[in-house]
Amino acid sequence: MGMETLFGQPSRRNLLKSAGGVGLSALAVPNLAGRAFAQSAPKKGGTLKIGMRGGSTTDTLNPLSYSNAVPLLVGYAVMNGLIEIDEKGVPRPELLESWQVGDQAKEWVFNVRKNIVFHNGKEMTADDVIYSLSLHTGENSKSAVAGTLTHVKDIKKIDTHQIKVTLSVPDVDLHYALSDYHILVVPEGFTDWAKPIGTGAFTIDSFDPGVRCVLRNAGHYWKEGRGNLDSVEITVVNDVVQRMSALVSGQVDVINDVDKRTVGLFSSAPGVELVQAPGGWHTIMAMQTDAAPFNNPDFRQALKYACDRQQILSALFNGFGHIGNDQPIPVSDPFFNTDLAQRPYDLDKAKFHLKKSGLADTKIVLSASDAAYVGAVDMSVLFQATAAKVGLDVTVKKEPNDGFWSNVWLKAPFCTSYWAGRASATDMLASAYRSSANWNETHWKNETFDKMLDAARAEMDEAKRKSLIWDMQAMLSEQGGALIPVFSDWVDAHRSKVKGHTPHTLFDLNNGRLCEKVWLEG
Repeated sequence: MGMETLFGQPSRRNLLKSAGGVGLSALAVPNLAGRAFAQSAPKKGGTLKIGMRGGSTTDTLNPLSYSNAVPLLVGYAVMNGLIEIDEKGVPRPELLESWQVGDQAKEWVFNVRKNIVFHNGKEMTADDVIYSLSLHTGENSKSAVAGTLTHVKDIKKIDTHQIKVTLSVPDVDLHYALSDYHILVVPEGFTDWAKPIGTGAFTIDSFDPGVRCVLRNAGHYWKEGRGNLDSVEITVVNDVVQRMSALVSGQVDVINDVDKRTVGLFSSAPGVELVQAPGGWHTIMAMQTDAAPFNNPDFRQALKYACDRQQILSALFNGFGHIGNDQPIPVSDPFFNTDLAQRPYDLDKAKFHLKKSGLADTKIVLSASDAAYVGAVDMSVLFQATAAKVGLDVTVKKEPNDGFWSNVWLKAPFCTSYWAGRASATDMLASAYRSSANWNETHWKNETFDKMLDAARAEMDEAKRKSLIWDMQAMLSEQGGALIPVFSDWVDAHRSKVKGHTPHTLFDLNNGRLCEKVWLEG
């Protein structure tokens, strides 16, 4: 399939304390470092063309269930969140203008921003914020962040622009949790997720899941200096070679997920600039701990010791990142456990635990797809080879990219996946490892862990919080079902006429806010 087909008339099938206090940098490529970030004053007008990995025909614009990069980007273009995490990891007001914390962090009063109007002309009030937030709370919520917000006991309206959130247990990091990209504001009672109404810079002109999305400027955006573009055209280009070729040839202006293996050649192309940021992005081979044979702790240990993490980092990520240790908190986080010994690639220990498990003859299937990230299948094949050295029989099942997140992830007992990280350590742990979390892909259910997480959220003393968070990292590394080989940097790219596209530790493409932040020159 040629790029002419993709970009002509595309068919459906073709297409409190900062937890992120880390420096941002341009990619260390000769004649490139720093060029991408020399910015002028924003200019109005023009159409931005984006070629993106992370789109599928099963995508939805319902923010409760975002699990792909394209819906995330579209969501932030059309709707606004409650709190924005800035480039230094600090929570900043968005639709919640300010907040006060009381009763040992069990009561939070939020002031809702005034004079904000939805695309349908309705003025936003506390009722809209309460409705939108309530979609993600309660035991019946299907939201991806429902597990993070299980402690939300009550949300009450104080007046037209003020609400009070009462928690069942204290949480000093609640404002971080409320910055999650799933929590976006729509009018009270809104349910038509095919064409969301928000307060964002853009409205949806068309959305063809897994193929293309066209956004139009909604006019009079409330954020000064943002919402500069007339329109945005997003084309799904999941193939990394086609995506990078489209940028070099000028068919698109911005791409995400640059192939780190070929970044040296790519970066020398005229007019191409890279944007790199370290952060919490990590790859996982997720074992469901309640499914045989992964319910055996020694079998899980055998798999972890049989993984050559340095080989994966070097071969597939070209050294852009650092090796993982089977827990999800990155070295950039102030609560990263520096005392936790790095698990080595150790075939003798792998053999020991495999024999101890009594499951040496067990055959397992690793479901893998590059829908998760470029190189997920290759990583699985590398792991298959090293596992074979200890007698582990691993079959790599290459799953289709399209529909992977709906049909395979959270269903297959051993599966490739990734997490982009979260704004705080407690948020990351709650999102993926709390017993009740909807996205608990390893089915890790540990009452002690849950109690430690609640205690960490409630603890005002930073040293005591750190001790609890360190203990949870050690528990997951030793006992959990997440085999985390690598933490990798974000690497995007754009044409030199694109301005305002800068690094962010949480997500690529300006933490998903590229559409409202950038402008075009020339």
